[in-house]
Amino acid sequence: MKRYCNIFLSLILIACAGKETNETEIPETVTWSEHIAPIVFKNCTPCHRPGESGPFSLLSYDDAVKNANKIKFVTQTKFMPPWPADQGYVHFADERGLSDTAITLIKKWVEDKMPRGDASKEPAAPTFYPGSFFGKPDMVIKLQKPVQIKGNGTDAFLMLKFPFEIPEEKYVQYIEFVPGQRKLVHHVNGHLLSYDETRKFDYWRGESSLSDALNNFTNAYAQMGLTYTDGKKPELPSLLPNVVYYLPGYQPPVYNEDIGGFKLPKKGVFFLKNIHYGPGKEDCLDSSYINVFFRKTSPKRPVYETQMGTFGISKIEPELIIPPNEIETFHTQVTIQNDISILSVNPHMHLIGKSFVAYALPPGGDTIKLVRINKWDFRWQYYYTYKNPVKLSKGTTIHVYGTYDNTDKNPLNPFHPPQQIIQGEGNESMQTTEEMFQFIFTYMPYKAGDEKISLKK
Repeated sequence: MKRYCNIFLSLILIACAGKETNETEIPETVTWSEHIAPIVFKNCTPCHRPGESGPFSLLSYDDAVKNANKIKFVTQTKFMPPWPADQGYVHFADERGLSDTAITLIKKWVEDKMPRGDASKEPAAPTFYPGSFFGKPDMVIKLQKPVQIKGNGTDAFLMLKFPFEIPEEKYVQYIEFVPGQRKLVHHVNGHLLSYDETRKFDYWRGESSLSDALNNFTNAYAQMGLTYTDGKKPELPSLLPNVVYYLPGYQPPVYNEDIGGFKLPKKGVFFLKNIHYGPGKEDCLDSSYINVFFRKTSPKRPVYETQMGTFGISKIEPELIIPPNEIETFHTQVTIQNDISILSVNPHMHLIGKSFVAYALPPGGDTIKLVRINKWDFRWQYYYTYKNPVKLSKGTTIHVYGTYDNTDKNPLNPFHPPQQIIQGEGNESMQTTEEMFQFIFTYMPYKAGDEKISLKK
C-alpha cells in the first residue's frame, strides 16, 4: 500500500490541447520566441499553469528553461502530451499529441542551450480563466463547507451536496467538476435533484457530506436534508442521473447547441452520489466546486449514457477474478436494440489494467472500431469523442475486451508480492486496489444525417 500511495501521489508532467501538425523543415537556429513558445503555449500551458494539474507552470521562457530537460524527455518518449488511445485504430475529435517536427524542434532547442531569440517575435502567453478549461463559467456552485479528508493511507468514499437557487430556469450545456485536491480525487459520479416548488423542502439543512458506506439511500437523503418535509409521497425529488462526472484527465464532452443539455430548475441540488478520494499521507481539506455553462435554447437532441461491465448492463466473462502472477483477459458484450449514434466512449479499469479494446459487429456488416488502448494508464481516463457520430444499427453487438497484468512486472501493481484481485460489491470494487472493467458510452437515437455532424470543439 505504501508503494502504491507514492505512485498515486507522485507529481507527473501534464500537457493538454490539440495535435500539433505544422510540418516544416528544421531551421539551423531554433528559438523560444519563434518556434518553441507557440508549441508550449498551445499544448502545455492549459494544464501547466497555476492552480491546474501540471506540477509546474510553463507560462514563460524562464519556466521552460528551468524544465527544459524534462520537456525534452517526455516529448521524445511521447509520454506527453498524454493520449492513451491508439490513433492507428480509430481517430477522435481534438486528439492530443505533437508532430515529429515539433518534437525535433524541442530536442534541438534544448540541446542548443535554449536560445530565446528575438523578444519582439515572442507571442504573448495565453490567458486562462482560473479553475476552468473552458473560460468563465456562467455559474459556480461551491460546497457549503470544506470536506475533511483523513491522511490515513486508505480510500475514502463520500456523498456531497451542492445546493443552489437561481432566479429563473436555465438550460445547461455542460458541467465541469473542479477538484480541490487533484492528487486525491479519483472519480466523481453526480446527479441533479429537482424540487417541486409547490411542496415543502429545505435542502440547505442537514449534512453537506456523508460517508458513502450507507446502503440505504433514503436515510442518506434524510440526513443530508434532501427529502421533502411535508410528509407526502414521494419523499424524494426527481433525479436526472450522471450530469456530474470526473476521472483523472477527464474533460466533459462539449457538443454543439443541437446536442445534449438539460433543464436546470430554479431550486435544486447537485448530489454527488459518490466521490472517491485516493489514499493520502496527510489530513487535508477539500473545497471542490462545480462550474455550470448555460445554453441559449432548450435541448433538441437529448444525450443518454450506458455502461457495460461492472455495475453495467452486460455480464463480464469470465468473472472478474485476476489470480496473482497472471495476465488475464475478460470480455463483455451487448446487442443494441435500436439504431443509435454513439458520441463519446470512456474505457475504465484500475491499476493493473494492461490493454483495452472495444468494437462493434453489425448484422452482416464490417467491424466498426470504437477504441483501443494498447498500454493502459490509470492516470489518463478520457472521454473520447468521435469526429462524427458513429451509427450502430439495431442488432449490432458491442464487444469489449480488457487485459489485466497482476504480476510483479507491473509497476502499478498495488501488492508486492502480487495477490488475487477481484471485483467487489459496492464500494469495494471502487477501491483503487480492487478492479473494475467498464465501457461507458454516450449516445442519442439515430437520425438520418448524424454521420455528417461535426463533434469537434
